[in-house]
Amino acid sequence: MSQIIDNNPTNQAKPLLNPHISVDCVIFGFDYQQLNVLTIKRGVGGKGKRYRMALPGDLIYDNEDLDMAANRVLKELTGLDGIFLEQVKAFGRPDRTKTAVDQEWLNSVREVPEARVVTVAYYALVPMKQCKLEAASFARSVQWTPINEITTLAFDHMDIMQESIEKLKSKLNTHPVGFNLLPEKFTLGQLHKLYEVILEKKIDKRNFRRKISKLNILTTLKEKQQGVAHKPSRYVRFNEGNYIKLSKTGFDNFSF
Repeated sequence: MSQIIDNNPTNQAKPLLNPHISVDCVIFGFDYQQLNVLTIKRGVGGKGKRYRMALPGDLIYDNEDLDMAANRVLKELTGLDGIFLEQVKAFGRPDRTKTAVDQEWLNSVREVPEARVVTVAYYALVPMKQCKLEAASFARSVQWTPINEITTLAFDHMDIMQESIEKLKSKLNTHPVGFNLLPEKFTLGQLHKLYEVILEKKIDKRNFRRKISKLNILTTLKEKQQGVAHKPSRYVRFNEGNYIKLSKTGFDNFSF
């Protein structure tokens, strides 16, 4: 049995939620120091309500494909369209929603709380400063949380987050997707730090800059940083045109 989301004043048939299929999104953001994940809080219980941290996600509507559902979740929470989004894999363990605290929450929000739900995970890369975070129908509150501070999540969301981190690391070695986490203009130092944070290792600064320079996928701007304690660095931006030319040659080695 499917669930109708809201009232329909026009008396036209509304799309229904499929109780067995959902999408969950690992939305990464970079604050120039560490990698963050967008998390939501879900209330559990009555008067002494507890809150449990989770990844954002929702059941899919019957008229949506999986990509549409994931983009809807992202749009509702961040206000952004057209952001980098890639499917990770499906998670369908029979007991993935069966813990007592998860069932308590499902009983309060789902018409068929006992239904087995298979979820398809996505990861997304967004520039944090461009996001206008808002709670949604599936989220009481939303916030950025540093990855190293996340120790527990609802359902099997810890597994989903870890799989997404590994997917991002692998992608970064073959495509320059990290630029999706940065504003339009940034410094080489900020880009270097981004790679170190995602790959979780130290990268020699001179070798990093040498390889980036040889790739010719950055355009150096005249503008420099202002109001910084150190010597101001010149800004650069990603040159998509040069990257497209490079990719047509079959080049896929962006590892450091």
